[in-house]
Amino acid sequence: MQNKGLIRLFAILFGLVSLYSLSFTFFANKVEKEAKTYAYANAEENSGREIARLEKAYLDSVANIEGVLGFGKFTYNDIKDKEINLGLDLKGGINATLQVSVKDILVGLSNDSKNPAFNKALEAATVAQKNSSQSYFELFYQEFENIAGDTKLSDPSIFGTKNLREKIKFNTTNSEAKEIIASEIDASISTAFQVLRSRIDKFGVTQPNIQRIGTSGRILIELPGAKDVERVKKLLQSTAELQFWEVHTGQELVQFLVAANQQVAETIEAETPEKKETKEGDDSINDLLGDVENDSINQPKVVSLFSFLQPTGQASSVIGYASVKDTAKVNSYLNKKEVRALLTGEFKYTKFLWDAKSKDDFLSLYAIKSNRNDKAPIEGDVISDASQQFDQLGANPEVSMSMNGNGTKLWAKMTSENEGKFVAVVLDDYVYTAPRVNDAITGGRTSISGNFTIEEATDLANVLKAGKLPAAAHIIQSEVVGPSLGQEAISASMISFAIAILLVLVWMILYYGKAGWYANVALLVNILFIFGVLTSFGAVLTLPGIAGIILTIGMSVDANVIIFERIKENLAAGQGIGAAISNGFSIKGALSAIIDANITTLLTGGILYIFGTGPIQGFAFTLIVGILTSLFTAIFITRMLLDGATTKGKTLAFATATTKKWFTNINIEFLQKRKLAYIISGVVIVIGIGSLFTNGLNYGVDFVGGRTYTVRFDKEVNPSEVSGSLKEIFGSAPEVKTYGSNNQLKVTTKYLIEEEGAEVDTKVQVALFNGLKQYLPAGTTIEDFKGGFDGQTIGVFSYAKVEPTIADDIKESAGLAVIASLIGVFLYILLRFKKWEFSLGAVAAVFHDVLVVLAVFSLTYKLMPFDMEIGQSFIAAILTVVGYSLNDTVVIFDRIREFTTEHPKWSFLDVVNKGLSSTLGRTINTSITTLVVLLAIFLFGGDSIKGFMFALIVGVVVGTYSSLFIASPIMYDMAKKNADKK
Repeated sequence: MQNKGLIRLFAILFGLVSLYSLSFTFFANKVEKEAKTYAYANAEENSGREIARLEKAYLDSVANIEGVLGFGKFTYNDIKDKEINLGLDLKGGINATLQVSVKDILVGLSNDSKNPAFNKALEAATVAQKNSSQSYFELFYQEFENIAGDTKLSDPSIFGTKNLREKIKFNTTNSEAKEIIASEIDASISTAFQVLRSRIDKFGVTQPNIQRIGTSGRILIELPGAKDVERVKKLLQSTAELQFWEVHTGQELVQFLVAANQQVAETIEAETPEKKETKEGDDSINDLLGDVENDSINQPKVVSLFSFLQPTGQASSVIGYASVKDTAKVNSYLNKKEVRALLTGEFKYTKFLWDAKSKDDFLSLYAIKSNRNDKAPIEGDVISDASQQFDQLGANPEVSMSMNGNGTKLWAKMTSENEGKFVAVVLDDYVYTAPRVNDAITGGRTSISGNFTIEEATDLANVLKAGKLPAAAHIIQSEVVGPSLGQEAISASMISFAIAILLVLVWMILYYGKAGWYANVALLVNILFIFGVLTSFGAVLTLPGIAGIILTIGMSVDANVIIFERIKENLAAGQGIGAAISNGFSIKGALSAIIDANITTLLTGGILYIFGTGPIQGFAFTLIVGILTSLFTAIFITRMLLDGATTKGKTLAFATATTKKWFTNINIEFLQKRKLAYIISGVVIVIGIGSLFTNGLNYGVDFVGGRTYTVRFDKEVNPSEVSGSLKEIFGSAPEVKTYGSNNQLKVTTKYLIEEEGAEVDTKVQVALFNGLKQYLPAGTTIEDFKGGFDGQTIGVFSYAKVEPTIADDIKESAGLAVIASLIGVFLYILLRFKKWEFSLGAVAAVFHDVLVVLAVFSLTYKLMPFDMEIGQSFIAAILTVVGYSLNDTVVIFDRIREFTTEHPKWSFLDVVNKGLSSTLGRTINTSITTLVVLLAIFLFGGDSIKGFMFALIVGVVVGTYSSLFIASPIMYDMAKKNADKK
């Protein structure tokens, strides 16, 4: 082998760099173990939340201390930034896709236009978007064109506004205006992206990820290690619209509230149907009950505004109090047309807002002095800086704000005009504070106090500093994994990883003897390189990613198997050990087949990376990295080791006494059995298609939308009984099934999935808690149930939400990924083998494999004791099966092509049969090692990945079968048919 010294140097340097990169993970884990030890030793009670708090406090205390490792100047934050990135399923955390509301952007650009055509087009686009993959703006434009008639987008009542007058003139055509508005929308989404990035950077999690998804207005956010879900949601979805308003006092509004109370009572009485007269037949019942006419409990209760709102009537900024559960009722009464009509004169534009935080389950109500345009005298764009501070007593957290020059003037004017009165600080339509103004504030500084925790005050300061979102950002897809479940996943992955490696190492030694030891060294070097590359590039390692690495280990053996089988053939042909090894590694030997096989797998991995998201991209990336490092170690490291072992005339056995004669002198007539294979495959596929139409598939929330929760209990629970209990809460029975152990359930529901708003997720989770309360230990609170802390033993361990709109997009992307992979495969094989018959055979085999895997899932998903949902992970499995099946097929095709050149006198029938027979040893060997690896992951790798691994196991078995009995026979039949025509 040429350049042996250079390759050895490169391998040593690559190994050292990989070890250096991985060392940071080792030292970070060491510090975190010390933090856990400290937390458990100092926790007053064995509470998961208390332990998590102490652990965080310890890590915060050493975060910036140099020499935390005992040497060097590295701090904990330094090594944390350089450790291997763990995904949500391994570390816990939050993954969310936000949709920036293009509708809100359009409304803002039009200055809240009241134009009928504009608003009708908005509503029509909102409805159409639920069943369309087109962008909201494209749908709006189409609807406007259909509705508007002679009205143009440049109309002064729509986009011909003062803000856009430099860009949109009165004579601007709709198509020209469309381009301008699209540009404005893109700028607004970019602003939203930057605002969210600024907020997240200050949130305090390590290795956050935020990225725009094309031009769709969607933003992907991943926060590994984030545990406070509600805090994150608030941070992401808050528009941060800060306003300063004057307020009316409770004393000023007392007459209005009394009149409103009377009006509400009259309205309700008028709407309540009169009671029917008692029938004569009921007299006997009344006689039995006695005279209850004057009994107090028989008196009709008058329902009015004051039934739910307690007015203050005082000269304070609070005009009344209401229970949290009654605020919606109070809002509906105060917004009634006849009640609003009672607000006259200076009270005409009054708007009613609630306090941001409740006290003893009650909220304060404020009356804001609004105006015709609902424009606040001072808004958040005047804030130049904000920070979390403490009040004058040094006890209560508050937010201190500094204003720019313009803001300072406006604030001085507003406070001087309201001395002795009240001013409210409002954020996103909630009142945070409404203090009395004692003196004019001229320094441009003010503060917000509102019974904050330190974290709440810090988040609010960060949000104000980052600025407001140009439009509402709504979470349309999210996944939350608790840290306890993440730790369990790591443990299960480590076990399956160790077992898989051990089994492969043992098999290679048993089958190839001493040569197997050298292959194993190359395999271990390959694993080091994979983890080194992942750490160096900052890639995120997920549970499917670990599966990808383990699968790569199984498939990386394939390259060594192909080489070793070639060397064995060369030795059997009488070549010396040196020549046999050299020819085995040559392009005419194993190299051509290895490169072709791995390029086809790389193709499917690349397509998966392009079309996938989150964990699926992680799987694709590790698969790609694994294939590349496998090629390097198999071709160069193994060769270097074999050359070293056979210098100076030394011999080397490539088999043991037991395996020496395995798969030798095989001459199976595969093509003669092709009709039987066609019949068997045809029957299976027909049965499968019938099942697809009758039994269907178990589509996950990825494809149909909905919410899914993994809930753990302290005892075994019956899924059917739980489903019945939840039906009473949700209105329809959710899908409930055992997930792993008998005390853990997976609950899938579409309850309220069509509704939008930050509060909807909380509402659903509270409903779930109420439905499951009877199965939880006595005294379990909603906070205990929500989980999200280390040491959690019951409650929600993970949940995911996918709205129908994005579910359709995910389904479409999955379909495109499969189609793209099939086209890519067809073109590559056509390019390499120069005959369309080879391409058709390979694609037919792949198509066959996909159909059989779908058939198996359709026929068995109701019978299997593990999750068999069809979602993004299943598509990843399908594409991996495509890659594996092609790997097998291409190796066989490569041998057929070789035999066609070497044996021109052989009939094509003999060439194909000989090609299949001569590669059978490699085919069986690779399939066995891959299946052994997959079974190890399936049995020991955790519940969440069982369905994914089952699809791969079925795929490997079927792929092996199709490479022997479908791909080559179809290629032969097509070639023969083509030859007969000629």
